[in-house]
Amino acid sequence: MTEIAPLAPPETLADPHPVRAWANAKFFESIDWYVHRRLGARKQALFADVPHEVVELGAGAGASMRYLAPGTRLLALEPNRHAHDALHRKATRYGIDLEIRENRAESTGLPSASVDAVICTLVLCTVDDPAAALAEVHRILRPGGRFVFIEHVASRTGPIRALQQLLRRPWRYAFDGCCLDRDTAATIAATGFADLRIEHSRLGGVFVPVWPQISGVAVA
Repeated sequence: MTEIAPLAPPETLADPHPVRAWANAKFFESIDWYVHRRLGARKQALFADVPHEVVELGAGAGASMRYLAPGTRLLALEPNRHAHDALHRKATRYGIDLEIRENRAESTGLPSASVDAVICTLVLCTVDDPAAALAEVHRILRPGGRFVFIEHVASRTGPIRALQQLLRRPWRYAFDGCCLDRDTAATIAATGFADLRIEHSRLGGVFVPVWPQISGVAVA
């Protein structure tokens, strides 16, 4: 990834729900320690050999920065402006060379075949069109480039599936569009990556509706 220039200026759309956007930014910054406790080992393994220049979709409050090598150049795509201060703080703490743009995952504004690695953790649940976002990832990756992801997904059966269905609407409202019942593994598989590795896992902990998770690497 060398001196990536946008095809168009970054999006500057107003937050659709500014109070929830602010609350979500503060909430996810406050539980960073808990996310690290639950996902840290998996993130460490997945991000261990990512290039030192990387694009992150939905960077949020910077929960992934501690797993990147100091000096990494991170292009953080984060449309929620309320999270930007936290991103800057994390970048300073972990020695990350940070650039923030407000583009959304479905329209990054980056040239085709210009990126070696894209990372994405717990983001495809919130985008309006996951298939479009994944097609965009595939477009901007160079041949052999990697898409590294962790996502919560729909439970196939049992009480967690019932709980996801029960909480679907209030959860989506509270967490600014987060969908509990997406089959993200199937959407990634349908994107057309040259190689794909997906592992299913169980998060555990207090956030029961997001226990079913997938993680892996897709190669363009």
